[in-house]
Amino acid sequence: MDKLKQLETFASVATRGSLTAAAKSEGVAPAIIGRRLDALESRLGVKLLVRTTRRISLTHEGSAFLEDCQRLLTDLANAEASVSAGGVKASGHLRLTAPAGFGRRHVAPLVPRFRELHPEVTISLNLSDRVVDVAGEGYDCAVRVGDLPDSSLVSVRLADNRRMCVAAPAYLQRHGRPASPADLARFDCLTLSSDASQTRGWAFRMPAEGAAGAAEAPGEAEILHLRPGGPLDCSDGQVLREWCLAGYGIAWRSTWEVEAEIAAGRLETVLDDFAAPPNGIYALFPQRKHLALRVRLWIDFLKHHYAQTDFWSGARG
Repeated sequence: MDKLKQLETFASVATRGSLTAAAKSEGVAPAIIGRRLDALESRLGVKLLVRTTRRISLTHEGSAFLEDCQRLLTDLANAEASVSAGGVKASGHLRLTAPAGFGRRHVAPLVPRFRELHPEVTISLNLSDRVVDVAGEGYDCAVRVGDLPDSSLVSVRLADNRRMCVAAPAYLQRHGRPASPADLARFDCLTLSSDASQTRGWAFRMPAEGAAGAAEAPGEAEILHLRPGGPLDCSDGQVLREWCLAGYGIAWRSTWEVEAEIAAGRLETVLDDFAAPPNGIYALFPQRKHLALRVRLWIDFLKHHYAQTDFWSGARG
């Protein structure tokens, strides 16, 4: 029992970031927490935590040990719960990351709803457009949009995502509609600035030479990448969407970003016959022999909601 309590205390301090917070959660004095940690490190013969008056940080050995501790404690909790009247319950801390724009719209609103279903899970959500090192930075799960690079991470496809050209009805009334991607040279295109991550430009599916057409010969199409110019560009896709809604030009945006506006008639799609094939929205997580229950339930929760068509059109029932 003493060994188990030491493991629980270590995991609590490591995830909460302080002895005081861990002691408060248990209703004991911080000194008791400190003695348990001292006993654990003495028994293992290794330093797990670096403690100062201002902060606590994990050593390299502590980081590796924390993952094993959390898995063991979760497995124990699940084993106990599986034979109790209440069934299996998820617990522990869940660290999530997602792209900033997508995360604000389609991940953050779901986090508190997930915790309502699993009140024993605490959650940290990081929103960033940089490519987060999921395993190296200790995240349990990341949401990524688009083509995935080769990686040691495990991926689960949550939903399809399409990129499409959209414009406000008022803009199209004033300027007409492009009939082909080449026509975009005559329109105001709202583009990501050169320092943004979209390096290949806008993608279009073009019928191959001699094919009867994309609809009749879908296997004989090639992807054309264009970098259209325009009077306005920005490094933030959210700003491009707002400019597009205001009628300043044509933008190339993802369905997750503009589906609700299309459904409401505030935006219209153009060049639909040339739309590129869909890419995906994925959940990524480090490869582990045993995936924590809270991570499995979170991924299933996302899949359930993302599979509902009305989720993307703005309904959140």
